[in-house]
Amino acid sequence: MNRSEWKIHHAEGDHRIIVTKALPGTRWLEILTGAGCRVDVCTSETALKEGEILQAVGRRCVGAIGQLTETWGEALFDALSQAGGRVYSNYAVGINNLDLESATKRAIAAGNTPGVLTETTAELTVALTFAAARRIVEGDRFMREGRFEGWLPSLFLGELLWRKTVGIIGAGRIGSAYARMMAEGHKMDVIYFNRSPKPDLEQTVRDYGAYLASQGEAPVTCRRAGTLEELLKQSDVVSLHVVLDESTRHMIGREQLELMKENAILVNAGRGPLVDETALVSHCREHPGFKAALDVFEDEPDLKPGLSDLFNLVMVPHIGSATRWTREGMAVLAALNVTGMIRRMPAWNRPDISPFLGVSPPKAAPSIVNAEPLGIPLYGE
Repeated sequence: MNRSEWKIHHAEGDHRIIVTKALPGTRWLEILTGAGCRVDVCTSETALKEGEILQAVGRRCVGAIGQLTETWGEALFDALSQAGGRVYSNYAVGINNLDLESATKRAIAAGNTPGVLTETTAELTVALTFAAARRIVEGDRFMREGRFEGWLPSLFLGELLWRKTVGIIGAGRIGSAYARMMAEGHKMDVIYFNRSPKPDLEQTVRDYGAYLASQGEAPVTCRRAGTLEELLKQSDVVSLHVVLDESTRHMIGREQLELMKENAILVNAGRGPLVDETALVSHCREHPGFKAALDVFEDEPDLKPGLSDLFNLVMVPHIGSATRWTREGMAVLAALNVTGMIRRMPAWNRPDISPFLGVSPPKAAPSIVNAEPLGIPLYGE
């Protein structure tokens, strides 16, 4: 990595922090420099390789803010530890790119940025759903190519989702937010597959259903599927929101795709490897009425052969959290994770992280995923 591709802020700071990509906004940087940190920021737009990050860590580095495009394993956490590192924060809510055991073994607190991207990512999932259902991308291309010669009864017929069934695989924060948007906005019944029941989601949909009934309309429903197969067979839309691990890798493959309805829609704004994209290419070719929409990819940033040729597939470049408010908020959370651990504050680790986005954040680190094994106290306890 060329030195010219790193910019140093507050060079006289006592605590050296590396940030592997320039982050949106300015508050995150003000937080770090205000805590006495020297901040080395990589200005290159290409993903850093392990060797480049090792070089950046060097001999003195108290903490790091990294990206989901980087694999932080034993080598990097060992180097960070040897350099005096105490904290790493992922600029993401997902942590599948981290070896938490390696970080914990070296007493390195590992943070992430949950909460702030929930609605943003759910909104993008809604947008992808309807872009696929109403063939928006196909229609846009058709217009730009000058092929529109007038209205036709059968031109770009899509799918009506009103009063249909949406299947949520993984009803965490984002999955539940998406479910509520589809139920409340489009009166879709919700079926979800999750390791544990989600009573809050069920109650929210039940309350909305009661309101509809009070207005003389049919209520919407929400229930937990007993099996993944049950959800796939019954859903008109299937949206993926589970964490990526070995148990969920390729959870949607040829067998699962064959269980879905001929005109179903598969949406993945979670993690690319949840879907066997080779199987998806074959299925989309063999079932032209089937539609898919992807924000994430199995070999990101590379595409599996055939994906870009599919007319019944919508693709966007991993922009689920890409609103200015969200990305700036993520940067603030990551910076506060770092400064919180430097100042030996407790971990917040609560679902509501909104207090950290105000002018006077709590004296805590917003989200430290290995707080318990490291013995880091929780805020207020």
